[in-house]
Amino acid sequence: MSKLSPVLSAHWDEADSFTLEAYRRNGGYQASKKALDMDPDAVIQLVKDSGLRGRGGAGFPTGMKWGFIPQNDGKDHYLVVNADESEPGTCKDMPLLMANPHSLIEGIIIGSYAIRANYAFIYLRGEVVHVFRRVQQAIEDAYAAGLLGKNINGKGFDLELVLHAGAGAYICGEETALLDSLEGFRGQPRLRPPFPAIAGLYARPTVVNNVESIASVPAIIANGTEWFQAMGTEKSKGFTLYSLSGHVKNPGQFEAPLGITLREILEMAGGMREGHELKFWTPGGSSTPMFTQEHLDVPLDYEGVGAAGSMLGTKALQIFDETTCVVRAVLRWTEFYKHESCGKCTPCREGTWWLVQALKELEAGRGTSDDLDKLLDIVDNIAGRSFCALADGAASPIVSSMKYFRGEYQRHLDLGSCPFDPIESTLFAGVKA
Repeated sequence: MSKLSPVLSAHWDEADSFTLEAYRRNGGYQASKKALDMDPDAVIQLVKDSGLRGRGGAGFPTGMKWGFIPQNDGKDHYLVVNADESEPGTCKDMPLLMANPHSLIEGIIIGSYAIRANYAFIYLRGEVVHVFRRVQQAIEDAYAAGLLGKNINGKGFDLELVLHAGAGAYICGEETALLDSLEGFRGQPRLRPPFPAIAGLYARPTVVNNVESIASVPAIIANGTEWFQAMGTEKSKGFTLYSLSGHVKNPGQFEAPLGITLREILEMAGGMREGHELKFWTPGGSSTPMFTQEHLDVPLDYEGVGAAGSMLGTKALQIFDETTCVVRAVLRWTEFYKHESCGKCTPCREGTWWLVQALKELEAGRGTSDDLDKLLDIVDNIAGRSFCALADGAASPIVSSMKYFRGEYQRHLDLGSCPFDPIESTLFAGVKA
C-alpha cells in the first residue's frame, strides 16, 4: 500500500485549482457526463459496489444510504451536503472546498441524479466567509457553463443547487438538526424514526452526506470500483483525508488510503516537535476516545480503530506531547460540549454542565479520590441517553483519559494544584502517568 494517494488533493498546489477551467483541465465534469448516461439505479449500485463509506464520522456506506430513498413515490427528493465541519481538530472539508470546490459540485450532480433529486443544498459553516465566497463563485460558474440548472449536458436532467450559511452551531453537524436549521428553525436533533430518507427536509425523502463523501464520487465514477477498492483495507475501502494538528513539526492534511497508521503519518510530517515525545492523541476529533503511544501502529480504518477502543470519526489526528496536562485538555473539550449543547434533552444539557464543574475542581487539585468515581458516574448517566451523540462525544475523552491517565488525575489531588503549572511542573519533571 502506498503511503499517500492524492486524488481529492491531487491539484491543490496549482495556483488556479479552484477554478472551473483548472478543474476541467484536470478531467473535471467528465464523470458527471458518464453518470448521466447511466440509469440512476446503476449509479447507486456502482457507489455501493465501490465500498465508499461516509467520511463525516459515522462511516455508513454511501451507496446504501442513497438506496434508502423510495422511488416513484411522486415526492420531491433532496440531497443535502453537510459542510458544517465543527468537530474540534477537524480541518479537511474547508481546505477541500477552498482548493477544489468543483469536485463537490460534480459529486452533487451525480448524487442528485442517482436519487432523483432536482434540488440540492450545501449547508456551510457560517463563520468561514472566505470559503462561502469561493463555493458561491464555483456554483455561479457551473450555472454559467450549463453544468447546473435546466437540462444539464443536454441529458434532460434539471438540478438547482443552493448554498446556505449556517449560524455557527456545533449541533447543526448532526443531520436532523442541520435539516431543522435549513428549514429556518432552531437547530435541534429530531426524534427518529422517521429517518431523513423517509421524512427529511420539508418532510420529503432526503440524503445527507458529508463534503468529502460526495466529492469522492466523481473519481469513483471516472475510474471504476476496482480502482477504488485497490486502496484501503478489506472493509474500509479507498482514500481519505487525515487532519494532523498539534505538537508535530509539519501539521496539515494528508490524503492516504484507509489503514495507514499514525506512525507512518508522523514520519511524513517530520515527527513530533524537537525534544518531545507523544503522550496522547485523538484518532477522530475530540469526541472520540483518546489513544496513547501504544496505539501508534493501529490501522486508521473503521475496523482497526474500533477494535482498539475508539472511533475513526472525522480522522482528526490531534497530537499532544508530554508537556500537556490531560485533565486540562479534557476540561477544555468538555467546556466546548457544554457550550454547544442545544439544551433539548436533560441528560446532555445538565450532564455537560456538571461534568465541567467536576473537571474544574479536579484540574485545580480540589476534592478527593471519590470525586473521580463521581465524575465517571455522571458520565454513565448521560452517555447513550440523549437525542443525539453529543453527550456520547462529551463522555468519550473523560472515560478514555481516566482509563490511561487516572494517575495524573490523582496527582492533581495529591498536589492540590495542576502539576503542569509553571511553578509546580518541576516537581513532576520526568514523571509519567
